[in-house]
Amino acid sequence: MRELDYTKMGMRIRQVRKAKGWSQEELAKKCGISMSFLGHIERGTRIMSLETFVSLCGALDTDAGELLWGEVKYCQKAVCDIHAAASGDGTGQRKKKGEGGSDTYAMYVKIMKSVAEIMNEA
Repeated sequence: MRELDYTKMGMRIRQVRKAKGWSQEELAKKCGISMSFLGHIERGTRIMSLETFVSLCGALDTDAGELLWGEVKYCQKAVCDIHAAASGDGTGQRKKKGEGGSDTYAMYVKIMKSVAEIMNEA
């Protein structure tokens, strides 16, 4: 079993919070904790309860694995939705080249790969 690195977990929480453009005060209010405690969590100097962790995941709209281990798991439904949007009108028929078909799908795939690489570096 892997050992939790609370400092890295705190850094990941801070990254997601900042990506949303939220202050510590905003996130703390959403989770029902003090701003001071959130600061300790983000620095890895205090250990939070499971209840607080679940609250943070919910408020940040993120997967527990992402905060705990930095592992982003893609959502199969999201991938299928992107594919459907790029492929056509939802009927399964592909659009012609230049109408957002395979060119657009290739662009989505390229973007998703780039995002995954960035997230894995963190």
